Amino acid sequence: MAGSDVARNIVGIIGNVVSFGLFLSPAPTFYRIYKMKAVEGFQPYPYLCTVLNCIFWMFYGLPIVKKDNILVLTINSIGLAIELIYLSIFSIYANDKKKRARIGYILLGEVCFVVVIVVIAMLAFSFEHRDLFVGIIAVVFNIIMYASPLAIWKKVITTRSVEYMPFWLSVANLANGSIWTTYALIKLDIFILMSNGLGTIFGAIQLCLYGYYYFFGVSKTKDVEKPSEVQLSNQTQTV
Repeated sequence: MAGSDVARNIVGIIGNVVSFGLFLSPAPTFYRIYKMKAVEGFQPYPYLCTVLNCIFWMFYGLPIVKKDNILVLTINSIGLAIELIYLSIFSIYANDKKKRARIGYILLGEVCFVVVIVVIAMLAFSFEHRDLFVGIIAVVFNIIMYASPLAIWKKVITTRSVEYMPFWLSVANLANGSIWTTYALIKLDIFILMSNGLGTIFGAIQLCLYGYYYFFGVSKTKDVEKPSEVQLSNQTQTV
């Protein structure tokens, strides 16, 4: 095995560990739901989006689409399992039947959409071009998910308070994007590079915002309403 392959695998394993930690970051939300036996004001949509994101990157990591991407497949398989557990807990404690039905309908719609994409990829594209088709779709969904922290940024700028932006989660997101960007550069993968390069830039901007408003913003107050973990969890990006 070439030295570059060894380095890439090492970086990919580190990326798996960091991404795994990010997937677990919403766990306090669901422990709270379990304790309260109610979903309160939490919403399932970030997790539904992450499910679709994980599925597309799993597909991209399969040898039938892209060779030598097993580490992309493993972390997104784990992430998918974790997100489905979150959604199961949410459904159990959602007292409103409409919420449960909505989750079911959305998941069914996602499955149908994925099936269509898989069929098109396998039948309409040769192996040489399949990764281009799947990679573009995966990157598009990642970019859509990257828009979620913008609401938190606006809140921080408006209130001049960093209580709306958890420091360590911001650091972890930057580290995650940087690691997977490095992974993509060792053996060039333009789609992983685009996705995580953008994530690294967003993570750096977020930390800059944190630093600025930590030192020059308003003092912390007990009255500031912090965003829910559900909102914050949607900042989590993997590959």
